[in-house]
Amino acid sequence: MTTPDGALRLLSDLEQVVLGQQVVLRQLMITLLARGHALVEGVPGTAKTLAVRALSRGLGLDFGRVQFTPDLMPTDLVGVNILGDSGFTYRPGPVFADLLLADEVNRAPPKTQAALLEAMEERQVTVDGTTRALPAPFTVFATQNPVEYEGTYPLPEAQVDRFLMKIVIGYPPEEAEQAILDRHESGFRADDELTYPMGDPMTRDELLGMRAAVNEVHVDERVRRYVTDIVRATRDDAAFVLGASPRAGVALFQAARAEAYLRGRDFVTPDDVKSLSFPVLRHRVVLTAEAEVEGRSSDDELTSLLETLEAPR
Repeated sequence: MTTPDGALRLLSDLEQVVLGQQVVLRQLMITLLARGHALVEGVPGTAKTLAVRALSRGLGLDFGRVQFTPDLMPTDLVGVNILGDSGFTYRPGPVFADLLLADEVNRAPPKTQAALLEAMEERQVTVDGTTRALPAPFTVFATQNPVEYEGTYPLPEAQVDRFLMKIVIGYPPEEAEQAILDRHESGFRADDELTYPMGDPMTRDELLGMRAAVNEVHVDERVRRYVTDIVRATRDDAAFVLGASPRAGVALFQAARAEAYLRGRDFVTPDDVKSLSFPVLRHRVVLTAEAEVEGRSSDDELTSLLETLEAPR
């Protein structure tokens, strides 16, 4: 089985670029290795875009960025057929990238969201009746601001469910925030990748090899049952109007495999599953109005739920 050395080396590089966000960076790496997509949520200025840019720099893959706006059309994303002297010629859109940053994804109208939904789920796009496959490593990292709602469109539940994880970025600790200023004093610039303290990028073949290795990680029947128990328990929890779907179980299963692989193991432990339940499930459950009024979050309710379930030994 391919070792995770390349991924760990890249993770170490990322921690030198985005300071004080080790958990967030690890979850981004797990998303990538698990062949998923991630919704990255945080207030402005918390390095959401920087984290994805640094990741693309460390992968050596084709990187595309789309700034989502209310007037963004589906053709702006997936491409368009243009009439020329010899007939129609297809001009690909920015979605044809190995790594796509969908910045402020909740600002795009529903028709554009639907175009992104097909790309995320099917890893293909359809333009004027013709279907075109996206590159093999295709991964979407979408960002959104949790405090600004003017000019935004709620993401459809069907689209939210396609994100393997919802990664929440908070403010860095004080020492990291001070180190950010020190680093800028030394010449670091977030908009200049040449100033990122990173080594040689990982190749496409290395990434695909590690993704294949993740699929070889063993998950014992008792751990698989634990995954199912967690997902099904969200549907019976009185704090949730909507529980997690069967797709959530697959996502938790695959994310736990990626976590075990990063830790150098060829088997998944219950702790792998438990620790990843929050980023995998928090966006797939809907709180009751009563729970929201009481100020409880999805993570609060998931914590309570996990305490009621016995993990396999």
